[in-house]
Amino acid sequence: MSDLVKVTIDGITVEVEPGTTILNAARQIGGEIVPPAMCYYSKLKGSGGKCRTCIVKVSKGSEKDPRPMPKLVASCRTTVMDGMEVQNITSPEVLEARAGVVEILLINHPLDCPVCDQAGECDLQNLSYEHGLQKTRYEFERRTFDRIDIGDKIQLHMNRCILCYRCVFTADQITNKRVHGILNRGDHSEISTYIQTAVDNDFSGNVIDVCPVGALTDKTFRFKNRVWFTKPIDAHRNCTHEKCNGKVTLWYKGEDVLRVTARKDQYGEVEEFICNECRFDKKKTNDWTLEHPTHISDTSVISSNHYETFKPLPVIKENLALQEANKRELEKSIKF
Repeated sequence: MSDLVKVTIDGITVEVEPGTTILNAARQIGGEIVPPAMCYYSKLKGSGGKCRTCIVKVSKGSEKDPRPMPKLVASCRTTVMDGMEVQNITSPEVLEARAGVVEILLINHPLDCPVCDQAGECDLQNLSYEHGLQKTRYEFERRTFDRIDIGDKIQLHMNRCILCYRCVFTADQITNKRVHGILNRGDHSEISTYIQTAVDNDFSGNVIDVCPVGALTDKTFRFKNRVWFTKPIDAHRNCTHEKCNGKVTLWYKGEDVLRVTARKDQYGEVEEFICNECRFDKKKTNDWTLEHPTHISDTSVISSNHYETFKPLPVIKENLALQEANKRELEKSIKF
């Protein structure tokens, strides 16, 4: 235990392994002090340091060198030192800078949340609500791109892309051959394929799950429903692909499975990547073994149509017989 280092974030002290980043140290504490992250992905090597939404203030470098760092730092790329003190939501400087970062991310991003399939589970939507401004100071013409299909089931809408590079790292690290990446430089940079080569491999659908905005969408789900009208259920199957464990989330509307996604943790990161057969080809209930309703945070709009446990009405809470009868009637009316 003596090898652990102490770091204090917003007044809360935690002991972590040497080499842990400030962001991951904050995640060990949890709650509101965890900085937002749009590009960092713990499952992807090399991710982080692109969007700067996770910036924090280091008010004390360490016990050996207590001087504060002169500038705000990206918490996903800065490792902790023993005795380090960090300010996140307790620093007005950080909150002001983060609002500026959000404004930059929204410079070219269109205001098309009402027609975007990512609405309701969009990291940028949440970030702009918490830190964004009511209107932008940007008065120039926004850059626009045509929608392109980078596969028979994936559509790329570059207007919404924030260049987080997650999809590039995913294709680079879990597929045999990456055929898409960043083209051009500066404000001309874009995600694309060389001469619109189709992204076609067993795990290509995972780029949809890692995208924090609506730039990469599932063509089999586009415009079919809003996520807050669906009910997510954890399920699994004995997948024949050697790299896929077959553990997924099924998104139901009534008795129909509208889409299949990989399971995600509380930070929106995929727990384990799944193959395209599970994602696109298995959309019948009898293809799966259902486990239980997916846990949804109370702060998510998806929870408005989501019930994990039966809660008897107050008027019958003292009558066990009525509770059981009411439960049976409720189960008849609720469909996964």
